[in-house]
Amino acid sequence: MTLEAETVDTKLIYKRLLSYVKPYWKEFIAAIIAMIIFASTETGLAALMKPLMDGSFVERDPDTIKLIPLLLIGLFLVRGVANFFTSYGLGWIARNVIKNLRAEMFDRLLVLPARFFDNSTSGQLMSKLLYDVEQVANASTDAVLTVIRDSLIIVGLLAWMIYLNGTLALIIFLTIPLIAILVFKISSRFRVISKNIQDSMGEVSHITSEMVEGNREVKTFGSHHYESERFNKANQYNRRQSMRMVATEAISQPIIQLITVLGLSGVIYLATLPEMLEEITVGSFISFITAMFMILTPLKRLTKINSKIQRGIAAAHSIFQLIDEQAEPDTGTQSLQRAKGDVQYKDINFSYADDSSNVLENISFHAQPGQTIAFVGHSGSGKTTLVSLLTRLYPLTKGQILLDGIDINELQLASLRDQVSLVNQQVILFNDTIANNITYGQKEQISNEKIIEAAKAAHAWEFIDRLPDGLATQVGQNGVLLSGGQRQRLAIARALLRDAPILILDEATASLDSEAERHIQSALETLMTQRTTFVIAHRLSTIEKADQIIVMHNGRIVETGKHAELIAKNQHYAELHRLQFQEISTEVH
Repeated sequence: MTLEAETVDTKLIYKRLLSYVKPYWKEFIAAIIAMIIFASTETGLAALMKPLMDGSFVERDPDTIKLIPLLLIGLFLVRGVANFFTSYGLGWIARNVIKNLRAEMFDRLLVLPARFFDNSTSGQLMSKLLYDVEQVANASTDAVLTVIRDSLIIVGLLAWMIYLNGTLALIIFLTIPLIAILVFKISSRFRVISKNIQDSMGEVSHITSEMVEGNREVKTFGSHHYESERFNKANQYNRRQSMRMVATEAISQPIIQLITVLGLSGVIYLATLPEMLEEITVGSFISFITAMFMILTPLKRLTKINSKIQRGIAAAHSIFQLIDEQAEPDTGTQSLQRAKGDVQYKDINFSYADDSSNVLENISFHAQPGQTIAFVGHSGSGKTTLVSLLTRLYPLTKGQILLDGIDINELQLASLRDQVSLVNQQVILFNDTIANNITYGQKEQISNEKIIEAAKAAHAWEFIDRLPDGLATQVGQNGVLLSGGQRQRLAIARALLRDAPILILDEATASLDSEAERHIQSALETLMTQRTTFVIAHRLSTIEKADQIIVMHNGRIVETGKHAELIAKNQHYAELHRLQFQEISTEVH
């Protein structure tokens, strides 16, 4: 990126950030007024030195001697009140901006396509939502507070110094261009380092989340050393980048202060020359010197704040990249109250990326309302991908899917997905109560009676009823407090309660023991009579009654028919059946 493009980009980011502050413009103006009052007290403090020296110590004016302590007390009272309203006001605005940014990011995540999540890690996304947003908060409070308030302080003190002696003040002004050039050069370095720190924080978060989610695998496989090495590598890179930031700050601040002190030294030298001493009173000289030294503190804060501003800009850029991600296309205009469940795949081709080979090729089949279509085949044959296309999780590369004769692209996404219920092989439960996990996705209040009915039909009530808190039991993150079979039954209860006309069962009974599977299979068979059901099955014994079995291999349909027909053909399905039967026989013996 060229320097000009980088500057334009920074201005655009600033402008966009300000749009989030706009709703709170009244509070912002009040904070600015408080900053002006606070800054004026700094100049007032320096100005008090003149009457303090001339009136109290040189002229020994009794009125001045009595007045100065009262003025000091009043000055610091005003200063304290102004400082409170400045800090609280800006903090209030910043936290509201952060709340709105987080809400906008989360809402964007809810509508992003599945492909986005395939190419992202949860750690990186969490880092954006937590770490990056906090960097913007720091830039919004500390940075704005320091830039505006300290700039006002410096301007006020410089104005007072010019009033006292313009010649001496001119020397201070000569240092400003040198400081401005140095700050400009350092800013671009801060921004690059800030981007590296953000990326490294994403990697640290990613590795940590993987370890937390896979802690059982880590323990079982004894991978403590491997995971520790991974984390230490990412952690060390983060430390190095942070130290680069610290080093840049540590070098830049003394240099800027040295330039300033050179100017101050020149002023002191000139001010103490005999001809200059004749023109300036003791009070004016002390007041001028006080103002000069008082400038050092806000100037130091301004040089330090540059790194926070650059971190805020880099973080805002990262946040806006997420917010600007394209949502799932939802151009459909038609809707369905309740579909009949007539599903037709016509010459479907699909690949996950434009430049990659097809995962599915020339897929065509027709599911009549109420039919059960089973998909079998080796892992990686495309079964799960095939049913995922029905809910438009991914766009088709070629072909057409019809629901009740309507192209699914013509349907509104919400309407299309209302027609489908899913029980996945990887059951997802939320860190909530059992009741809320079963009713998940319901748009209306569901009575406990209906929840219990669904739980009984899924053979989940028998274990729910034994729990101390029953339906109010917390299941833990992703249902960690439940067994695999219990999680699977809750997912089936959720699907039963949804009562959608199309049911997708992706290895729905994979985590159940044989006895539980027989009970669940009975409940599912009752459910299937009213619905079009797509079953992805590993255990072929569970799909013998399917209306149509589709055998897949390497993304293609190689065989279709009913169980008896396919066995009689003695080809792919029959071979799978024989292999599974041999495995079962081996397990029994």
